[in-house]
Amino acid sequence: MRLFIAEKPSLGRAIADVLPKPHRKAEGCIYVGNGDCVSWCVGHLLEQVEPDAYDARFKQWRLEHLPIVPEQWQLKPKASSRKQLSVLRQLIKQADQLIHAGDPDREGQLLVDQVIEYLNVSANKRATIQRCLISDLNPAAVSRAIKQLTDNKAFVPLSTSALARSRADWLYGINMTRALTLQGRKVGYQGVLSVGRVQTPLLGLVVRRDKEIESFVAKPFYQVFAQLETDKGEHFKAKWQPSEACAQWQDEEGRVIAKALAENVASRIADQPATVKASSRKVKQQPPPQLYNLSALQIDAAKRFSMSAKQVLDSCQRLYEQHKLLTYPRSDCRHLPQEHYADRDRVLAAIANNAQALAGAVSGADPSLKSKAWNDSKVSAHHAIIPTARQASTARLSSTERNIYELVARQYTAQFYPAHEYSDSQLDLEIGGGLFIAKARQSLLDGWKALYPSKKQPSPDTAVNQALPALKKGEHCHCIGGDVLEKLTTPPKPFDDASLLAAMTGVGRYVKDPEIRKVLKETDGLGTEATRAGIIELLFKRDFLRRQGKQIHATAAGKGLINSLPEVATLPDMTAQWETQLNAISQKALSYKGFMQPLQCSLGELVDQSQSVLPVGLKDIKAKPAFRKGRKRRVAAKKTSKTALAS
Repeated sequence: MRLFIAEKPSLGRAIADVLPKPHRKAEGCIYVGNGDCVSWCVGHLLEQVEPDAYDARFKQWRLEHLPIVPEQWQLKPKASSRKQLSVLRQLIKQADQLIHAGDPDREGQLLVDQVIEYLNVSANKRATIQRCLISDLNPAAVSRAIKQLTDNKAFVPLSTSALARSRADWLYGINMTRALTLQGRKVGYQGVLSVGRVQTPLLGLVVRRDKEIESFVAKPFYQVFAQLETDKGEHFKAKWQPSEACAQWQDEEGRVIAKALAENVASRIADQPATVKASSRKVKQQPPPQLYNLSALQIDAAKRFSMSAKQVLDSCQRLYEQHKLLTYPRSDCRHLPQEHYADRDRVLAAIANNAQALAGAVSGADPSLKSKAWNDSKVSAHHAIIPTARQASTARLSSTERNIYELVARQYTAQFYPAHEYSDSQLDLEIGGGLFIAKARQSLLDGWKALYPSKKQPSPDTAVNQALPALKKGEHCHCIGGDVLEKLTTPPKPFDDASLLAAMTGVGRYVKDPEIRKVLKETDGLGTEATRAGIIELLFKRDFLRRQGKQIHATAAGKGLINSLPEVATLPDMTAQWETQLNAISQKALSYKGFMQPLQCSLGELVDQSQSVLPVGLKDIKAKPAFRKGRKRRVAAKKTSKTALAS
């Protein structure tokens, strides 16, 4: 008997649906017509034990116990999952071969591997385990995946990287949370100060942004525009480019801060000839936008529909598991395998059927076109999020599900439209000894942009002209006069759902070390596609973040926590290094030991640093009720230690 072990019941049912009938449902499994069986986990069946499982003394939170580093790591069955674990134990004993059908990502690989390890499966049986990678729950895709089974041993590095992440998060979260909570008690803060290698740097980003906004003082700066006229009566504008001689009257951003200088330039160019020093016109093409991974989809949905990251993820999961209208959503990839190109007609037909708003877009698509989305070299365990070929009524979709489906479907349909074509024109002019530049952009062919009507208007200092006259180098025109435009510097914008997610995926911008920033240019990220939404929500639940309309700000408790931590714990540098190293483990470029040993060595130093400064910013702050002392605090502490694993 072959035993398929899926990550969730929905995936298990999808596998059983394509296997021979008749089917016989039993407790926690489905037997199929050819003698095989399909069973499943229910998410994580196992969890890390609490510190007191290693030593009863650790039940009390005491500084002298830290750092807590297990000599032999232990897992325990989740209370809610013991029944299903027992089902799997019996089925595995009966099976001749196991097929790992966890989700196609790092966590999905570890989740099933750990169950197999925990149940003491024999070495001979483990050696023959095969891996089934399913990213689309529709029957054709599931059947194809079952026919393309691979050796599970090829995924050991992926599983090892997930194991290293899980244990490292436990070590860091448990020890730093206890250390900071004990410090908080010294100033009367009766709450749990949870610390995580992802959640804390994320909170740090918000705290620092809030501080920048609070301390910001607006300052005026000035721009000069020349009003120009050709011999043919054509009018256009050109913007003054200050020379190096003006540096002493500019700020660090190169903006002119001396009004007298700007006014002098404006008066000097009035009624003066303008000579064209350079003229260019370039026709450019912009290819269709990349397909969505989860973070990109969450960012777009936040911008367009004000949806939180969790709302997007939950909607995607329902569209994937219940409705089977989207492929696997927890993907970090924005490309498709070449073999998916053959399904394009069926997918487009499904979009036209399922989303009436896109029927016209589908009819205008050209399936013979092929964008750069199809690229085998950029696809690993999973691919971009796209619509499936399933045609179904969308009447039972919620408004959020419908919005998400249409976003994904529009992005896919755009791949079958030509590139957007436009021309960029520029005139460099000398007027009164100064350099002025006029720019214009004209759309030549909408292409895929016809699917994305934009209401944005060009800003006056970046696209001042609809079109430029056809002037050549050496030709002249006339400067009618100069205009001085006074502006004020603006503070950084508060974070919202979209910009906070963008900060998590583009964390390299906030990393101090230039070498780390260089490494992270392509692979940066706080958290993973699967965990980012949960981490943001966790900070709200723990009363470290609050919403003010669409804006996201740190609470007093959040600010107090960040201000009391060692700086290294509040910056993304460390977690960015972790993600780089974890990726290296999955690529066989780094060993588990090479990652864990330095971390264990640094824990004591981090704990000591956390005790060097009293968190006076928390002195007069009351903890959220669920995190106060007494029974509730003990419950919260237990939950905090568990969730430290993921954050």
